[in-house]
Amino acid sequence: MAGHAALDAPAPMFAGAGPAMDRAMEGVVTWVTTVPRNSLATIGRAAQLAVQVIWYAITGIARMRIPVVETLEQAWFLLTVTALPAVLIALPFGTEISIQVGAVVNQVGAKSLAGAASGIGVISQGAPIAAGLLMGGAAASAIAADLGARSIREEIDAMRVMGVNPVQRLVLPRLLAILLIAPILCVVIVASAVAAGFSLAVSINGVIPGSFWQSFGAFATTTDFYFAILKTMLFGMEVVIIASLRGLEAKGGPRGVADAVNASVVLGFIAVFITNLLTTQIQSMFFPSAVG
Repeated sequence: MAGHAALDAPAPMFAGAGPAMDRAMEGVVTWVTTVPRNSLATIGRAAQLAVQVIWYAITGIARMRIPVVETLEQAWFLLTVTALPAVLIALPFGTEISIQVGAVVNQVGAKSLAGAASGIGVISQGAPIAAGLLMGGAAASAIAADLGARSIREEIDAMRVMGVNPVQRLVLPRLLAILLIAPILCVVIVASAVAAGFSLAVSINGVIPGSFWQSFGAFATTTDFYFAILKTMLFGMEVVIIASLRGLEAKGGPRGVADAVNASVVLGFIAVFITNLLTTQIQSMFFPSAVG
């Protein structure tokens, strides 16, 4: 009886899960092998697109055949969708730095160093990151939506059939436009954030205006400002390349355009943060900070 009871005992809970586990493992293996390969392929296509755009820009400048009108129109459009958000981001950013630093310097009796925080925080990191995120959000979504809509309407294929290169006709003006507005956005954010921090430091924390600007000039150098402009332009180039690639490759109707816009924004943000880390490390290695 004991033997029969052992034979009639219920089977283990996961005994019948063999085929399901096999399918799950196959799915995991497929994902692990497919996703990195697709990611590398996307990076390769983005690098190829970047090389083409840069080549067309160099040859266009050499031949004096730059699409000036299209570039200015795109620059004005991108500036209109990013300028006001840049000011709205810079004002609370500058006041937040002034509040946080003011609370610390008041405790240690070093109010004269309030301007140093604006010089280091805003110019070195805040302004480039804010400009990059704005371009990666507003500008990238606009570019990806425009090119994606053209792709699903088969306008891109029609241009290729007619012998018109879509990279030279559509991507190049947007790249030149973003290079034009990137320094403007950086300067607007720096000016707005520093002005907001200065106003709050003088009116609320009782900082003397002269000491604020003296510490600001002692810690913030022209090298920091030049690197901020350089980083912002690099961010803009990456944003345009990513958004253009996603827009040109959009498929599947409106759903494909939405996916292209979403991917452009997310990948643009990731590229901005990685590039900022690398450029900051290069700046720290070759141009270490020093009090002026």
